[in-house]
Amino acid sequence: MIRRFVVVPSTAASTVNPKVPTLLVGSVPLADSAAVFRAAARALGASATRLPDGETGRRSNWIAWQRSVFGAVSALVESDARERDYQLFPPFTLRPGNTLQDVRFGALGFAREALASWQTFRDLKATGDIAAPTRFQVALPTAWAPVYSFISYRWQRDIHPLYESALLAELKLITDSIPSDQLTLQWDVATEMSWWERVYPAPFSDIEAGVIDSVGRLLNAVPEGVELGLHLCYGSMNNRHWKEPKDTANLVAVANGLAAKLSRALDFVHLPVPQNRDDTDYFSPLQSLRLGRDCQLFLGLLHLEDGTDGALRRIRAAQRFTPAFGLACECGLGRRPPESIGHWLQLHADVAAKL
Repeated sequence: MIRRFVVVPSTAASTVNPKVPTLLVGSVPLADSAAVFRAAARALGASATRLPDGETGRRSNWIAWQRSVFGAVSALVESDARERDYQLFPPFTLRPGNTLQDVRFGALGFAREALASWQTFRDLKATGDIAAPTRFQVALPTAWAPVYSFISYRWQRDIHPLYESALLAELKLITDSIPSDQLTLQWDVATEMSWWERVYPAPFSDIEAGVIDSVGRLLNAVPEGVELGLHLCYGSMNNRHWKEPKDTANLVAVANGLAAKLSRALDFVHLPVPQNRDDTDYFSPLQSLRLGRDCQLFLGLLHLEDGTDGALRRIRAAQRFTPAFGLACECGLGRRPPESIGHWLQLHADVAAKL
């Protein structure tokens, strides 16, 4: 039973091992960005060189808040039924009497939210609540994620470039407004992993090439000087995956393909590790991972359900194939109970202290 507990003890940062890197993937369901920054900085200390704003409030369910963006486009209308499982709402389709030229996206909201949180982050740095070297971490979904979630199959290929253009405009506003040496940009790649795994139908026939080309285009759009991260995800709706990965082979294939596609440096990659996988079969493909020498690997092997002991079992199994990696949860924490967040943060410190 998890006790109702939100803020970690003030002594946590003094116990974390700063030589073991830690990463928060993105969502942390505390009251607001200031609460997330303070709690994470106190718990993780110097082990976390980048902190997210927690994607709090209406953003807590990942991309669900983007539904209103599609609903605001007058040329689109919501259909009557969902097209697949693991879809939140019936998708939008082109309104009768309209053409694609009528589909125009305004501000998506990512830049607005990021810039508001940046002001909070900067203020907390000035007061010493956040360490000076720490970067502000902004996570963005790929363009395909909202399009695949909220647009009917019939129109996805046509709507995608329109939404992607709006998303890249949001990215530019973020990178133009926040100093590059203070910013980390993380792309969340979940929808594309479901295609790669053949769980859901992809919008192109050559799935591997389509994924690498479309995601690589977004990664390369991040300016040099801004830290670039990649989160490969198997979903967390209702705290479950849309498929349990057989092993890390497909994760490695996607990471390697994107790393080879990049015209700039990739600074970190995050891969999920299911709680029940502490066997060598899951981790053995990691020996084929081909990232740059300065690219950090984070394994999402922290699970509150089996705590420090379970994490150490998974760490020992992974170290046979990739000796150097940082610690993270399997995914964002946005769908976890707020009262559990203190325990999740403390788990990072407890496991790092054992290494």
